[in-house]
Amino acid sequence: MFQEEFALRLAARPGDDLYCRLSVNTQLLARVAQLMKVGRNNFRPPPKVESRVVRIEPRNPPPPVNFVEWDGLVRLAFNRKNKTLRASFTTSKVLALLHENHKTWCALNSAAPVAADGIKALVETVLTETEMSDRRAAKLDIDDFLGLLGAFNRANIHFA
Repeated sequence: MFQEEFALRLAARPGDDLYCRLSVNTQLLARVAQLMKVGRNNFRPPPKVESRVVRIEPRNPPPPVNFVEWDGLVRLAFNRKNKTLRASFTTSKVLALLHENHKTWCALNSAAPVAADGIKALVETVLTETEMSDRRAAKLDIDDFLGLLGAFNRANIHFA
C-alpha cells in the first residue's frame, strides 16, 4: 500500500501528467497494477492522504540492459520532460558530459574519440536517425527509450 500520488506515478503511462523517471524505471523492471483505492476513513486517526494498493511483479528475466546506462539516459531525458529530446541533449552541460563519457569509452576500447565540437553533430545524427529529435520524454514509452539507448551506444555515446 502506497500514498495515492506515489502509486499513480508508479503506474503512469506515457503522456500522463504523473509520468516520470520513477514510472519508466519501475515499468522497465516490473509490471505494475493498481488493485484498489483505500480511503482515508479506513484508518484511525484518518491520514491527510488517500492510499492505493499496488501489485508490483518483477520481470523475470529482467531486460538485458545496463541499468547504469539506462538510468543516465532517462535522467537526462526527464531533466525537463516536456522539452524536445534535441533541446535536452544539445545543451552545453549535457554535451560536455557526453563528450567526457565518449572519451573514456574510447580510451577503454582503443578507439579514436570524436572532437569536442563533433559530439553535438553525432548526438543530432542519432536523434535524427531514430526520429526522436522532436519527441518529448513525457511521451516516450520504454521501447522508445530502449531503441534510443541502443542507437546512442552504437554511435559510441554512453551515459555512464
